[in-house]
Amino acid sequence: MTSAELITLYAPAERAPDAELQRQAELFADPLQVACLDAVPDIVTILNQQRQIVFANRSLVESLGLEHREEVYGQRPGEALGCEHSFAMKAGCGTSEFCRDCGAVHAILAGLEGKREVQECRITRSDSGEALDLRVWTTPLQVDGEPFTFFTLADIGHEKRRRVLERIFFHDILNTAGGLKGFVELLQESDPDELDELTDIVHRLSRELIEEIQGQKTLSAAESGDLEAESTPIRSLELLQDVLDLYRNHEVAENRHLRLDANIPNIPFISDPGLLRRVIGNLVKNGLEACAPGSTITLGCTKREGRIEFRVHNPGVIPRSVQLQIFQRSFSTKGAGRGLGTYSIRLLTEKYLKGNVSFTTSPEEGTTFTVSYPLFL
Repeated sequence: MTSAELITLYAPAERAPDAELQRQAELFADPLQVACLDAVPDIVTILNQQRQIVFANRSLVESLGLEHREEVYGQRPGEALGCEHSFAMKAGCGTSEFCRDCGAVHAILAGLEGKREVQECRITRSDSGEALDLRVWTTPLQVDGEPFTFFTLADIGHEKRRRVLERIFFHDILNTAGGLKGFVELLQESDPDELDELTDIVHRLSRELIEEIQGQKTLSAAESGDLEAESTPIRSLELLQDVLDLYRNHEVAENRHLRLDANIPNIPFISDPGLLRRVIGNLVKNGLEACAPGSTITLGCTKREGRIEFRVHNPGVIPRSVQLQIFQRSFSTKGAGRGLGTYSIRLLTEKYLKGNVSFTTSPEEGTTFTVSYPLFL
């Protein structure tokens, strides 16, 4: 299939011929130029008009575990980095529907128009599932009248993690701790006939506080590869009831309803109950946050083809632009400092529980997230 026949849903699909690529790469082979760009700690590439790499500095080569920079020449940035969406279309990086919301593609296209641009970009690598948070810069460049684009990348994953932790600990956990303190003070002043109700509230807030902290500990261990799943006998109905009990009186469940499917089976299986509760709990919490007051979130499960499936349904609908980014790290519809819910669901499910996650959404049927796991972990 020739470049002209390749289909694109966003950026142009055409690529330069091999001879043209070799000629362009030779423009940036001067030893002094190479030494200067190799001294830059961030990843620096130079792209031609077809968004293909014609120079890559040592930082990119080392980060990919390659021996020679020429191994990435002719590739587009997403292809070199192993972005899972760069293989969605035969035309490669920049041409899929997912690429319409990619900060890197936006920056590169601006650079090709002669503009300086700074964007943020989230990439999930197809080989390892590693999630990258990047800041990207593009700067136009002319060599003997021929246009190129400097494309620079910096890892901002630590910055994103810090923001999320600040949000969680300075807002979510502080709010819960503040509420807990208030009810403890009420306990000290309350009449005996009020003690049972206040004690229940204090117990619930304490559990929420521990869940928030444990959730971040689990995610940190999962990302660093230090998490180990434990195989324990579980029953599906009891697991779902635990999640239901945790979130029924949660702050996000105010004026909303949680229920189990009718005639739900109590399926025995072996997995990690703690990780499963966290996954299903995140699905429930996301559903509660996404739906309007008065709505109902429904939990269910099914045994299908030697696997167990859990479903969480809410009546809302997910916009297409959100669907395309929903499992990416740091993406959130809730504002800055959020965005680990669906990412952690996918990470824990696929990397540690040997499962998979999917969703369907429509105005007529609402939104259903499904997680599927083996009966024996």
